[in-house]
Amino acid sequence: MNSKKTENPNPRRDFIKKSAIGVAAFTIVPRYVLGGTGFTPPSDQLTKAVVGVGGMGRNHFEYEGTRVVAICDVDKKHLAECVEILDKDFKIKGVKTFGDYRELLLLPEVDIVHIATPPHWHGIISVDAANAGKDVWCEKPMTHSIGEGKRVKEAMERQGRIFRINTWFRFKDAFYGMGTTVQPIKKLVDSGLLGWPLKVTVGKHTGYDWKFYWVGKDHLEPQPVPPELDYDTWLGPAQYKPYNIHRTHQTFRGYWDYDGGGLSDMGQHYIDPVQYFLGKDDTSPISVEVDAPQQHTDAVGTWRTITYTYADGCQIVLDGEGKDIDVPYIQGPKGKLYPGFKSDIPDLERKLAAFPEPAPQLSVFTDAVKTRQKFALNEANAFRSCTIVNMGMIALKLGRSLKFDPEKLEFINNDAANRMINPVMRAPFSI
Repeated sequence: MNSKKTENPNPRRDFIKKSAIGVAAFTIVPRYVLGGTGFTPPSDQLTKAVVGVGGMGRNHFEYEGTRVVAICDVDKKHLAECVEILDKDFKIKGVKTFGDYRELLLLPEVDIVHIATPPHWHGIISVDAANAGKDVWCEKPMTHSIGEGKRVKEAMERQGRIFRINTWFRFKDAFYGMGTTVQPIKKLVDSGLLGWPLKVTVGKHTGYDWKFYWVGKDHLEPQPVPPELDYDTWLGPAQYKPYNIHRTHQTFRGYWDYDGGGLSDMGQHYIDPVQYFLGKDDTSPISVEVDAPQQHTDAVGTWRTITYTYADGCQIVLDGEGKDIDVPYIQGPKGKLYPGFKSDIPDLERKLAAFPEPAPQLSVFTDAVKTRQKFALNEANAFRSCTIVNMGMIALKLGRSLKFDPEKLEFINNDAANRMINPVMRAPFSI
């Protein structure tokens, strides 16, 4: 352990010793009896706990018939602020507060754990929550590595938990620059009117902002850790680096150890619906090509293009430069689709009317929890869309194009890339 970490009042060994939890946390019987589709909860309102309430977590104190009963954060200031917010704005009193999420998992009254921490914590908390008998609503990206995503998927399936990622464009809302929901796009792709294979371009001229202002700063000077922040626990499985305010809270996205800039933070928003309408929920691309400046080892930088290719020739192109103003969103051998759902296919609306609508999806999370049916964006398809994001981050960090085996979930003939599938976690943290 780095000897410079003496300024932190909560060394990581205290994280293990704070409470006598251990594996006992993972044998908790949930408040309702798990089982088939006929189970009825004690009330129409499910309870939830939110882990990470400094930013995104505050946006989810109220959703779809749930009630907050507990919150957790490693920053005591965040906890105090949110207790006041819950009291004043939501008329909720008596919410339990924690600095250690594992203590929160001991609460039998919690049905759902909403994870709104930085991404490097998503995998560990998701698996621990599943093992503790909780259903999980997780912010995107699903996980910070391919290996963590696989373990989350396995844990949810093993424990019979309901899981969702907080991106929703595959089943509702106008899809960025397309001027429609994803369903008509899915219908068009399924119809075959565009032909096959397809090329999808995701960039600013097709409605997508990659948010390159989320880049990091190199050569950060060490600063004193604020007394209210348990910085060691904030770092968690990430390798120790001296505290600087720019590493944490609102600007953590600019550092590879915790996130991956716009690609990681926004990638699953943009890519998951593409995976859905291309029918790729059960596979991954076989290659990723990058055109980007050399990346700093710590601070996230920008990129020009990232191109993914599937075994059948379909491609997803992430366009960071936006040089081609008139680029179609989807291009096939028989036609093109542009933003605003405009196409070069004559009489498209009449032709589409002859084709069936996409299959319905279970898009209300609380309904999924109550019926024990998989949510529309669950641990399986979310793992695949997050794998696309993580493939791109690995290629960027290495500065090279890579071949990938979607079945074995490993890179072909590239040891450096394969080591990044399961990055080393700082002891004693593990998934």
